[in-house]
Amino acid sequence: MSAGSLSAKISSAPSDPIFGIVEAFRADPRPEKINLAAGVYMEEDGVTPILASVREAERRLLASATTKLYKPIGGDPVLVGLLRALIFREPGAPFGALPPVVGSGRVEVLHTPGGTGAVRLAVELVKRLRPQATIWVSDPTWPNHPQIADAVGVPHRTHPWTRADGRTLDLDAVTQAIASAAPGDAFIFHGACHNPTGIDPTAAEWGAIADAVAARGILPILDFAYQGLGDGLVEDAASLRTFLATGCEILVAASASKNFALYDERVGALAIVAADAPAAAAILTHAKVAIRAAWSNPPGHGGEIVAEILGDDALRAQWEGEVTAMRDRINGNRRAFVAALAGEGASDVSHLLTGRGMFSLLGLDDAQLAALRDKQAIYLVSRGRINFAGLSAVKIPIVAKAVAALLR
Repeated sequence: MSAGSLSAKISSAPSDPIFGIVEAFRADPRPEKINLAAGVYMEEDGVTPILASVREAERRLLASATTKLYKPIGGDPVLVGLLRALIFREPGAPFGALPPVVGSGRVEVLHTPGGTGAVRLAVELVKRLRPQATIWVSDPTWPNHPQIADAVGVPHRTHPWTRADGRTLDLDAVTQAIASAAPGDAFIFHGACHNPTGIDPTAAEWGAIADAVAARGILPILDFAYQGLGDGLVEDAASLRTFLATGCEILVAASASKNFALYDERVGALAIVAADAPAAAAILTHAKVAIRAAWSNPPGHGGEIVAEILGDDALRAQWEGEVTAMRDRINGNRRAFVAALAGEGASDVSHLLTGRGMFSLLGLDDAQLAALRDKQAIYLVSRGRINFAGLSAVKIPIVAKAVAALLR
């Protein structure tokens, strides 16, 4: 083998911290195994469903489709407009009624391959337009945030998100990190349903964070992977509205993977909120250059599904009902699991009840997680992140008994 060959002196890369555990779960032959590691919504039977609204949209699309031509680099204008309406919808406003900031031309939206593609594009824009910037991420955060920064070549730093006990937000630590950052740096915030802690700021805390960001000249990047699974589709965008009120520029990475259960269709969006309309138009050109060198054109089918649903009043109402049902099931599992833990004698875990979204941390170390996998066939990821959507009436007492034995 020559020294210049691709495989010369090569060693295997580490597995993904989440998908690696999911792969181990799939390889486990034990029939009683329980998957609480994957960050996907599941029904009572453990299956991630195709929503009824999605099936109907696909039926219509199959009947009417005439071409598989490339979509525009930034996405189909109809879809982009509907995603703009979804992301920026205000409380009490009908769907499609745009707030002044959107009507002013300060906002441009692009269709991306999933929320991951949106975050990647946001980081690419930081690299291109703020080349001296550092990207700050919470500790803990979604593992792909720092990996994306590394892949793009943007330095990243971490800041605490919770207090030492892992139960509440450490607002002082967050605002101190903002104050210590250089003007022009970027912070990735979870717009709702913080992954992996489930700990979101209150309205007042979001206000303090947004004011600190605006005063320091920081670029906020809001990762909206779970819009609708916290308090509601409009309610979960309260953080975005708080940042908008400061007048600062914002990048918003949205995803249709969770709230439409369109995981393998890769539908996401990056919303660019610039200083003014000319700035937004200029940033859009840089985003399209970055896209052309990456995925070139967004995947069509998933975007067409989303557009069909959002563009039809009846279908959109059906979908919103399905999102509500998913959210209610997650919250119900959260409450039932906490009650089951208490019944098994676990130490105080009441803080789990205030979490939002699919996840919370159980605070388990690697040895405890390995014991759960090896002895109980229960799979969780680092620090004991649990996906409440993976639980069921049958699984809750099993998991609660095993976890409680580690938390006494």
